[in-house]
Order: sequence, then structure tokens, then C-alpha cells
Amino acid sequence: MSRAFVFPGQGAQTIGMGRALAEAYPAAKAIFDEVDEALGEKLSALIWEGDQDSLTLTENAQPALMATSLAAMRALEAEGVTTASASYVAGHSLGEYSALAAVGAISVADTARLLRIRGQAMQQAVPVGVGAMAALLGLDFATATEVASEAAQGQVCQAANDNDPGQVVVSGHKKAVERALEIAKSRGAKRAVLLPVSAPFHCALMEPAARAMEEALAGVEVLAPAVPVVANVRAAAVSDASEISDLLVQQVTGSVRWRESVQWMADQGVSEIWEIGAGKALSGMIRRIDRSVATRAIGTPEDVSAVIEALKT
Repeated sequence: MSRAFVFPGQGAQTIGMGRALAEAYPAAKAIFDEVDEALGEKLSALIWEGDQDSLTLTENAQPALMATSLAAMRALEAEGVTTASASYVAGHSLGEYSALAAVGAISVADTARLLRIRGQAMQQAVPVGVGAMAALLGLDFATATEVASEAAQGQVCQAANDNDPGQVVVSGHKKAVERALEIAKSRGAKRAVLLPVSAPFHCALMEPAARAMEEALAGVEVLAPAVPVVANVRAAAVSDASEISDLLVQQVTGSVRWRESVQWMADQGVSEIWEIGAGKALSGMIRRIDRSVATRAIGTPEDVSAVIEALKT
């Protein structure tokens, strides 16, 4: 059975995530300690005891979700399940950084610092209120792309996340995204709703953030991943260390090609995908993309125990 590990993106964050893993597994606790040290602050205290609004700030949510994913991965490793048991790894947006850290391409400390910079740069790229994102439900990617193009009218409006066959997120100038909502409804969307995000991610408005990441990544050692990483902007595997930084820069303004990434893995024979970290959003998307692929979400000690038991049978 061919398996892949995938790592969630922004939106999965909740107060308390990863705490039980840290209490049950010293290796998981060590991840949170390493991230705290890398950032020079107690991010773990915010994750476990803070308030949801502060955790949801992009500059906090991104390293926090990575830490939680890596803690879950370390817990699995403590039980004998390593990334070597996967044929591929992938992550949704910031989750790609978690995937790269999990397979040794970027150190955990560097990943935490990169995600802090990424979160700050994405937030600062566009003044609050200027940009927006919206989910178009019930439209395929081609139609959603047409909707975004029609709505742009000289502004930026792009298909940002191709999540699954019936869910595409568009991103850009607020007025253009609002026009996209109305056009999408006229094109048969089941629902078209603005998302509660603080910036228009994965569109051309993020160009200043892409430049910031290019500069940040230039100072980081990137190694060949131990397991091929399915890159968001390519929707295919990459194993060459020299390509990884460039793909991460492209990812800031490029579309998250999640539907294609999952389908690509399934086409390579992947029959089981484990979602490592907070929440179960990716598992739902995967089931809508290809029902033949089995999913499992692993974010608590109970989840780890269940998967270890399942592997024994």
C-alpha cells in the first residue's frame, strides 16, 4: 500500500492544539521548545493558553500550525512510523513548509523563522480592507478561473486555491472579489462567500511578500528532501534542493493546486493519505477529490494510538 503524508494550512488552528501530544511524547514537546527558541518567544503558551484571535493572526498561525504538525510527526516516529514509510509528502500552502521540515529539507528552527517572516510579509503586503478572498462552492476550477477573470475589470482577481472539485477560492482586490461573488452565483455556484481572512493570499497582490521570502530563503540551507515533496505550484513531486526555494517563492503569489496534487499522488498509486497535525480539512478535500483514497487524520495521542493499532492488523 502506497502512503502519503499531508500537512494542513491556515484555518486549522485552535487553542490547545498539540498540547496533549507534547504531554504524551517528549519528542513532540521538543518541537514546541525548538520553535519557541527559534522565535525568541513562548509561542507554545499562545497555542495552548492564549486567545483564538491572537493565534489566528497570520504571523502566529503559520509557525503554530507547523509546530503542531511536526509534533504529531515526532509522536508517530516515537512509535516507529517515520516519513520513510511515505512515498510522498505535501502540504496546503504553509503546510508545504511543514512537509519540507518533516522530511529534513529545512530545519525546524529555520522553518519557524521563515513562517514568521512569511506571515508578517503576507499581512503587510496589502493594507487591511484592500484585499479579500472568497470561496466559490459548486464550480469547477475552469469556471471559477473564468469568473475571476471576468470580475477583475482592471483589478486583481485570481483563482487562489483549487481545493477540490467543488471548492475554489478566489483572491484579489476586495471590490473585484465582491464582483466575483455575484458572477459566480449567476454561473451556478451553490454558495459564494467572503472568507474571514486578513489578506488576499496567493494572488499578484502578494508580490511584496514573494520578494521578502526570496530574500529570507536565500539565507537558509535547503537540503534534498528524504521523501519527494509534491509542490503546490507544480502539482508534482520535487526532490531537487535547488528547486525548492524557487517554488516556495512562486507559491506566495501562485495558486495552491491542491486538487491536482492529490490526484497526481493517486495517479502514482497512492492509496492512503494521512493528514498530520491540526484539524481534518484536508481529509475532507481528499475524499471529494478521489474517494478511492483512504484518509486518516492524526493530531492527538489517541489518533497516534489508533493508527499504530491499525498497522498491527
